[in-house]
Amino acid sequence: MQICLKCSSGFEITDQDRVFYEKISPVFNGKKYQMPEPKLCPACRQQRRLAFRNERKLYKRQCNLCQKNIISMYHDQIKVPVYCTECWWSDKWDAIEYGRDFDFSKTFSDQFLELKTSVPMLAAETSPDIYEYNSIYVNYAGFNKNCYLIFDSDYNEDCLYSNVLKHDRNCVDSAYTQGSELCYECVDCDNCYNLAFSQDCSNCNDSKFIKDCIGCASCFLCTNLRNKKYHIQNKPYSKDEYEAELEKYKVHEYASIKNLLENLRSLVQKSPQKYIHGHNMESCSGDYIYNAKDCHYCFNVAETQDLRYSDSVFEAKDCMDVSSFGIMTELSYESDSIGHDCFGVSFCNLAVMNASNLLYCNCARQAQYNFGCSSLRRKDYSVLNKQYAKEDYTILAAKIIEHMQKTNEWGEFFNPKLSTFGYDETVAQEYFPLNKEDALGKGFKWDDYEAPFPAVEKTIPAEKLPEMIDKVPDQILDWAVTCEITQKPFRITKPELMFYRKSNIPLPHRHPDQRHRDRLALRNPRKLWHRVCDKEGCQAEFESSYSPERPEKIYCEECYKKEVY
Repeated sequence: MQICLKCSSGFEITDQDRVFYEKISPVFNGKKYQMPEPKLCPACRQQRRLAFRNERKLYKRQCNLCQKNIISMYHDQIKVPVYCTECWWSDKWDAIEYGRDFDFSKTFSDQFLELKTSVPMLAAETSPDIYEYNSIYVNYAGFNKNCYLIFDSDYNEDCLYSNVLKHDRNCVDSAYTQGSELCYECVDCDNCYNLAFSQDCSNCNDSKFIKDCIGCASCFLCTNLRNKKYHIQNKPYSKDEYEAELEKYKVHEYASIKNLLENLRSLVQKSPQKYIHGHNMESCSGDYIYNAKDCHYCFNVAETQDLRYSDSVFEAKDCMDVSSFGIMTELSYESDSIGHDCFGVSFCNLAVMNASNLLYCNCARQAQYNFGCSSLRRKDYSVLNKQYAKEDYTILAAKIIEHMQKTNEWGEFFNPKLSTFGYDETVAQEYFPLNKEDALGKGFKWDDYEAPFPAVEKTIPAEKLPEMIDKVPDQILDWAVTCEITQKPFRITKPELMFYRKSNIPLPHRHPDQRHRDRLALRNPRKLWHRVCDKEGCQAEFESSYSPERPEKIYCEECYKKEVY
């Protein structure tokens, strides 16, 4: 049992872990440089990686090259040059011009920080077509059309205020949905149509306030249903009876929606829940796992094999400690925001598209055999952005590893001080929340910057908003609404108002950031507890993301299937 140097908790390094460390240990000039065993537990390693990923904080600023006004995940007070999409990908500059020699009298971290803060960064992680397809207010998102404030999302159209959407249309305030249309406040739903206030549903349509339903239509306030139609609180009705009964619930009034959400929560607590979210799993542990084999302590992974301690990874295999987004990634370790045909990437951040054999790189594209480089694209055999002949590169890389072994830097992800972002801007704050004092005490950075709020004609408290959308005037587009929880003002946009009117949904009373936090709270934490099946007479044991203190009845897969099928 190892003791984490950060949180002092015990953690295990297994024989399978050691086999992986041996496999990824780099070889230079015939000598293998052994990857050391980690000094931090899996949770602290994930926290450190996520402190480099700002998904949701967007700012208005100028491109440092063309001087155009742009949207960026870097505000204008950050002392790093930032280029818009067109400039960053253009031939107007070359990151190799920022190259420098490695100084063996300094630590690697100090030299990398000097390089990283001088080389221009891409304003936001998006596809180059954001202007053409009217989707400039997005981040970690590509190939979207008419989308606004969506994050970690790809191939969507007319979607707003959401995260982790894939191939969706007209979805608002949703998370982890795929192939769905006209969904509102939905979480972990796929192939659904006209769904609202629902979670963990598949192939459902024309329903509201349902949880863990598959193949259902016209259902309301239900849970654990399979291939049902016209049900309310899991009770069947005729079509006419269903429509008449539904009118009693006043689903188009804001106050009624709050009560119905409480009713759904109570119903879920009384209904059996499967110990894990996912399907088609073989020898896996974690949560939200789909079509996977031999994935240990992983969360939000799909089409994966042989993963360990990873999250938000898709179509990947043979990786460990990889966070977001991992598409077509193989044999990679301790990295964040890597993917799209990446191989052999270790200790990297933002290695995207055809990147391979990288060590300690940041913002790499179509590059291979680079060490300690930043914003480098289409360049190989480089150290600190300076190119070398292949033979010279291998000699220098070996010397740097030996230097990092002496300074105790080799085998560890970037020190948090190298992050461009404050801890409060990053995904780490979502899964490992800290106040400013604690974050600074743990060695993270903090950024209190608040972007100025645009001028508005008036501000209206959320509790003063009309109960129903048909009572809302067009002037709301010129007002600011004060969040009922945080008191932070927010705007209603025209596409948003059109969606609410079309779907007959009342205006939200909470700031988009608070709505995001509310949805995140609906999902289980990235943590496992040892449990025994709650079905009477069953003694099956398993690891589950449902803590023993929670009120739900948690069943093993066999007992759960007997209950719902």
